[in-house]
Amino acid sequence: MARDEAGPILNGLPSQIPDIDPEETAEWLESLDGLVDEGGRTRARYVMLSLLQRARMRNVGVPSLTATDYINTIGPENEPWFPGDEEVERRYRKWLRWNAAVMVHRAQRPDIGVGGHISTYAGAATLYEVGFNHFFRGKNHPGGGDQVFMQGHASPGMYARAFLEGRLSEDQLDGFRQQASHLIDGEPAGLASYPHPRHMPDFWEFPTVSMGIGPMNSIYQAQFNKYLDSRGIKDTKDQHVWAFLGDGEMDEPESRGLLQAAANDELDNLTFVINCNLQRLDGPVRGNGKIVQELESFFRGAGWNVIKVVWGREWDPLLAADRDGALVNLMNKTPDGDYQTYKGESGGFVRDNFFGRDPRTKQMVEDYSDEQIWNLKRGGHDYRKVYAAYKAAMEHTGQPTVVLAMTVKGYGLGPHFEARNATHQMKKLTLEDLKLFRDHLQIPIDDAALEADPYAPPYYHPGADSPEIQYLMDRRKALGGPLPERRAKHAELQLPGEKAYEVVKRGSGKQEIASTMAFVRLLKDLMRDKEFGKRIVPIIPDEARTFGMDSFFPTAKIYNPHGQNYISVDRELFLTYKESAQGQILHVGINEAGAMAGFTAAGTSYATHGEPMIPIYIFYSMFGFQRTGDSIWAAADQMTRGFLLGATAGRTTLTGEGLQHGDGHSHLLAATNPAVVAYDPAFGYEIGHIMRDGLARMYDPEDPRKDPDSIYYITLYNEPMVQPAEPENLDVEGVLKGIYKLEDGPALDGPKVQLLASGVAVPWALEAQELLQEDWGVSADVWSVTSWNELRRDGMAADEHAFLHPEEEPRVPFVAQQLEGAEGPVIAVSDYMRGVPDQIRQFIKQDYASLGADGFAISDTRPAARRYFKIDGPSMVVRALLSLANAGSIERSKVTEAIEKYRLHDVTAGSSGNNAGESG
Repeated sequence: MARDEAGPILNGLPSQIPDIDPEETAEWLESLDGLVDEGGRTRARYVMLSLLQRARMRNVGVPSLTATDYINTIGPENEPWFPGDEEVERRYRKWLRWNAAVMVHRAQRPDIGVGGHISTYAGAATLYEVGFNHFFRGKNHPGGGDQVFMQGHASPGMYARAFLEGRLSEDQLDGFRQQASHLIDGEPAGLASYPHPRHMPDFWEFPTVSMGIGPMNSIYQAQFNKYLDSRGIKDTKDQHVWAFLGDGEMDEPESRGLLQAAANDELDNLTFVINCNLQRLDGPVRGNGKIVQELESFFRGAGWNVIKVVWGREWDPLLAADRDGALVNLMNKTPDGDYQTYKGESGGFVRDNFFGRDPRTKQMVEDYSDEQIWNLKRGGHDYRKVYAAYKAAMEHTGQPTVVLAMTVKGYGLGPHFEARNATHQMKKLTLEDLKLFRDHLQIPIDDAALEADPYAPPYYHPGADSPEIQYLMDRRKALGGPLPERRAKHAELQLPGEKAYEVVKRGSGKQEIASTMAFVRLLKDLMRDKEFGKRIVPIIPDEARTFGMDSFFPTAKIYNPHGQNYISVDRELFLTYKESAQGQILHVGINEAGAMAGFTAAGTSYATHGEPMIPIYIFYSMFGFQRTGDSIWAAADQMTRGFLLGATAGRTTLTGEGLQHGDGHSHLLAATNPAVVAYDPAFGYEIGHIMRDGLARMYDPEDPRKDPDSIYYITLYNEPMVQPAEPENLDVEGVLKGIYKLEDGPALDGPKVQLLASGVAVPWALEAQELLQEDWGVSADVWSVTSWNELRRDGMAADEHAFLHPEEEPRVPFVAQQLEGAEGPVIAVSDYMRGVPDQIRQFIKQDYASLGADGFAISDTRPAARRYFKIDGPSMVVRALLSLANAGSIERSKVTEAIEKYRLHDVTAGSSGNNAGESG
């Protein structure tokens, strides 16, 4: 048969397979023709879809449809028996809706007015309550409990449930969004606006209100659960990850960008529930389109199992009577903007403007009253439909599942709220709204109670002994206790001893190695520790070879749940690329966002699983705080513990890469995050002390510090240099607090200066020390500043204490203590912009000047780039001479002489550093 006659088989099916039995093929085609002729196209379509479904069940290689009709995936005939008492659950679901709305409303009283959101939970209550009553497993469950990522704007509903459970009091509900000012027994007892574990560490587990981060983090939480199980650290087979998301939230690139990772790892322990209320914060998500259909196609294309919950049970008889598909066709064609409008109008409006668009559908509802039409519910408000979807999701294997549930935003709140464009921003109800809402929910509160103070309508609780509350409590007890709940108790962690740090203490001898390689050598020894090593989770975004970590591949192996089912091209080499289901390394590809999500999952394992793990995420420094800063904030909010290693750091050190790779500001960005402890060390032994200190802070129960939930950020460089052995009598306190004297200046009769440098700039300071002595007779002390950021925090703390305790002796900042009695002006330099060393300017008594790599990075050699930014050794000399001239210690002509001597304006004259090592 000619190609033109046959036509290509589209939608991913092969078009060049030979027909080995043309007669059989013809018979199948004739059968289809006969089916169309006899049964009609609708019947033929049904049979074809059934065949496709059976083909997928039999693992025949045909693609799934990317989009199906705008109806429920699970038909009424396939719905499971509902095991609960639906009437009892409906009663207290009404109380939850009431209390959630009243809590937000009361927070708008005239003397408070702190805002809040009513409509999200009102529309999503059924989605949550089916889970709370039948699926979400708590921490006391034998399997370990589920992880549930809840929609941030739905937080009032979670507080309302905790109130019915007796976990929160009325007084606490009245402290919604008043965390510092609402006091109970003299102590702050307000509730956080959204899921904030850091502010409510026993209640919330996952911060989710930063749009798009919840989807990412839930995917990598599910992956990490399987990782723990595969490595034999914890059995997580009975733990499920649930992520509740908004359809508007799915417009965030982060919300969709990692879906394929969940499909690739076959994360059948993950379920997304997308609350498709068809609205963003300001208006419809796809007014002219259909967001449910769009998401179905997107998720199916990414390899997910998709379950749509579009229509409630009231639609079942109508769909059963839709013999020619007129109603389904109407449902398919109606855009979201119209569906939103229908719920903002009336039953009569729906009759005329929806059913009335086709005489066949109009006839279907001719015996329906307007009230019956109005009560045709969306699927996300039908308990049985949602239960069926969740049960199917839990039983599905080999794929993650997404449940697309259509709801109405502001459901039940009355005509002023329900499905209105402004409903997300509406914070309070009028007296009329309160009465309508009360009547709709059948809350036993009389008019007098509402009229007494419309700003403070009463909460409703029937008492702990009521049958409904007993039922609610029994359901949670059977499922393992209350949710949300966070527990920080964990297995004891045996920290590595002195021996693990010897490799960086002894230096590199005559060999030149970058500080990145010094760190990698330390990490290798830490991973060799028998007890501690298995707790390390190395995370690498496809740059292991750049960082010299390819040596980890053969031994630690790369985690892949499928193992390695191919013959590796480098299998004969010593450093072969090796994947394993028991692999220790999380190698996430070119995917910094996924790496941060994995970092968060691993770094909170002490709380989510009671198993402390140490994530060590190494990356191009430019692609950390700049690219994934929002995720780092979420990690801090979730109280993550671990190490971020900003490798190939600095603005002039990653030679040749230029603008997009030149990091001159990550330490400033890190300084904005209260949980981040940032260091810019120069030498391996400094790194060793910082790592050891970080581990002690996080997991040593004897450590006196009260902030174990810290993220250590350490910048590393790719420029080779001789790594010195640890000096005798090293000022370890200075290393950890941010500054210590590395080398005294020579004893000279001339003036003195103090040279402060961090990271890769320390050798420039040593070079400047030598030039100042030999060329100008100036003695310079050299200080290694391991952390400008920590010095500033210490200084700010001293300043704050003096501000609040004016009659006490002011505490001297640590940097001022270290420089007490140091003679001469201070010159500070780093491979970062001047704003980094300028953080400590106010705490130094001496004249202070800084040099920095401000502006955009350039592609050039290291010496040329440093001369270009005027931060190299000779530049430090000139700046030191200028400070001395300003102080009257030398003639100003000496400064001009030095500029000419070192050809300071000639970038080709730069000589600080070398161009050895990886250049990117």
